[in-house]
Amino acid sequence: MTACATEPGNGADENEYEPAARPACVITADGTYAARLALDGESQSWYPERWTLDGAEPYAVPLPAHQPEEPGTEVLPLTDGRVLIHREADGRHAFSLLYPTGPGTGELPLGAVECPDADTRLRLLPPAPDGDRAYALAVGRGSTAVWLVAGGAFGPEHLAEVPGRCSGGVWLDGTGRLLALDRCQDGRTKTVVVDLERGGEMSPLLQIAETSNDRLLLADPDSGLLLIRSDAPSPGHHRLGWGILGSTLPVRFPESLHPADCAVTPFAIQPGQVLMPENCAVALRIDGPSGTWVGLWRPSERQVHHLPAPEGWLTGAGLWSREGVLQLPYATGTVAYGVARVQAPAAQPERATPAPPEPEPEPERAAAPRPVPLQQAPLTSRAALPPGPAPLAARAATPPPRAATPPARTATPPDSPATPPASAATPPARPAPPPARAATPPDHPAPPLARTATPPARPAFEDEAVQADSGGLGAAAPRNGTGRGGGGEKSTPAETPALAPG
Repeated sequence: MTACATEPGNGADENEYEPAARPACVITADGTYAARLALDGESQSWYPERWTLDGAEPYAVPLPAHQPEEPGTEVLPLTDGRVLIHREADGRHAFSLLYPTGPGTGELPLGAVECPDADTRLRLLPPAPDGDRAYALAVGRGSTAVWLVAGGAFGPEHLAEVPGRCSGGVWLDGTGRLLALDRCQDGRTKTVVVDLERGGEMSPLLQIAETSNDRLLLADPDSGLLLIRSDAPSPGHHRLGWGILGSTLPVRFPESLHPADCAVTPFAIQPGQVLMPENCAVALRIDGPSGTWVGLWRPSERQVHHLPAPEGWLTGAGLWSREGVLQLPYATGTVAYGVARVQAPAAQPERATPAPPEPEPEPERAAAPRPVPLQQAPLTSRAALPPGPAPLAARAATPPPRAATPPARTATPPDSPATPPASAATPPARPAPPPARAATPPDHPAPPLARTATPPARPAFEDEAVQADSGGLGAAAPRNGTGRGGGGEKSTPAETPALAPG
């Protein structure tokens, strides 16, 4: 999973609908290509550049047009090797596809979107999962339009109109159908889902509290892991949290993701962890007083691993492999294009923290159902199982039967010759069964001392999860597999519901 979204710092206004800055580099969802706007050192002019990342070594191809580009020009790579370019002039937004043609650059115009209102802002959305299409968001005074600007049959196509001013843009599935947007309406920001195949049908996704501002930053379609920013746990100061799409567990806001005097922005999630969303490695961009560096974190762990960013890092850009290798593109004065690779630290196994001994659990608490994390067995069923086989004291509770030698084996037949006395005894090669096997006959199980001797340990995440009053992440997006939730460090609870079904 790759994303190059940027978010405002800890002191930014959550109601602001514009992104803080455009990404320095955009990578396709499958990691095959990247594109950026490069600066020619000699002429000091800007031109598009395409990087190929799926080979043994990365290489770059310049795609200069007949004239230099403006510094704010957007570029976006497609999986067929072409690069979409978005140019703006006098309220007219033109789109073209660039591709190499030997020594020159080919250009295929796709059309334009007219925005007569000067307050309307149009920007490209992150690369679609299929890699063949590209979308844009036009934010007006009272509504936001979703446009298909590449991959359509007749140029740019208007797909949906969403009331309110929207920002963000996160794909929730692998087909490019469900798009999550952060909609600002009536002074509050909430995340909604827009179904692009059903005429822009909209449904709520993230509403932690009625008065909170909630944004969705990243989503991994494989595991359902969501990275969220909200001011629900501390009104007026938004924090970074995580949840699982479709889970009944609440959103958590770990302390490790809220360092003092630093802004933390996730930009990539490790794909392929279908059944273990809490084990997904997440790449973080950390901006602090001493500069910008990279952080690596997992929901199941209590710490962030801090790493220096490579020199010339195209800030905020990166890609995880399924094997847990983070690729960071960079460019310096001596290296025109390069990719630094960082291996994620091995995931630490979850360690259960035993609960303090209690004289007798309350009956209503023992019988109360707990949330079932994504179609797994209820936790109450797991807690009811005995911690292990019966102790030795329980096995010895039933005395073993006395072993006797059958008369037929010790008697000497009348017509048989006399045998020495030693042969009349029971042969030593056939000893009686050991007492351990005969201690408890099959029809008489040992007394259930193991069920009451030690109270069952509660799961580790039961004490660490943030128990919001109600609510959860809506199961708005279909995905392959399920996640089991749980894990993670002690977090700051939200004041109100975490998620509402979409």
